[in-house]
Amino acid sequence: MITVKFFRSGGLIEGFEISGHSGAGENGRDIVCSAVSSAAYLVANTVLEVLKIKADAVVRDGYMKFVIPKANLSETKVLTEGLALHLTELQNQYPQHIKIERGAL
Repeated sequence: MITVKFFRSGGLIEGFEISGHSGAGENGRDIVCSAVSSAAYLVANTVLEVLKIKADAVVRDGYMKFVIPKANLSETKVLTEGLALHLTELQNQYPQHIKIERGAL
């Protein structure tokens, strides 16, 4: 199962942590894993490369942690809230493969 934790600061999403594998399909053909990974990378790459915000990122197989500096949270609000909405909808469609939790940094 994929577990997603969103970290909030003052009501804004400060970051997220995604871990695990969905088990919805074989490696390379897992649509749940692909959807989650694609969405997370879209947000991380946009923050880092387009907005040029120096966020902290840790990525390895089955794991991503991404934390945005507090000074930039209003700039990234649309991206992070969009990610939360997208992943919540995936959780609703595939509840046996993805779980969203509140986290603490």
